[in-house]
Amino acid sequence: MGRGFSIAARLRSFGRAFEGIWQVLRHEHNAWIHALVMLGVVAASLLLEVSAADWRWLVVAMVMVWTAECFNTALERLADSVTRESHPLIGQAKDIAAGAVLIAAMGAAVIGVLVLGPYLW
Repeated sequence: MGRGFSIAARLRSFGRAFEGIWQVLRHEHNAWIHALVMLGVVAASLLLEVSAADWRWLVVAMVMVWTAECFNTALERLADSVTRESHPLIGQAKDIAAGAVLIAAMGAAVIGVLVLGPYLW
């Protein structure tokens, strides 16, 4: 069985999670693109005075992209720890994970147009 609940252990767990996010930001160039787009969407949404209901959709879209990017990065790191040599299945796994990020980003873009479009027109 586990050791039981510990506030210190929970704080360490959060610290490791934030370190993981920092690793993605430090080492993944696409994460910087996501960050810049996200800041642009947030700035535009504030300027356009987007409603709370519309903010919910934008937040879901941004979280979806960041979650996909973090999982993609985790899978890449795990695969690279197994071998740096070319392996067709590892290559396919990396491509599939990158595809998931692309799907999330395209979905977020559609949500962004659907939400922000009426404010712009």
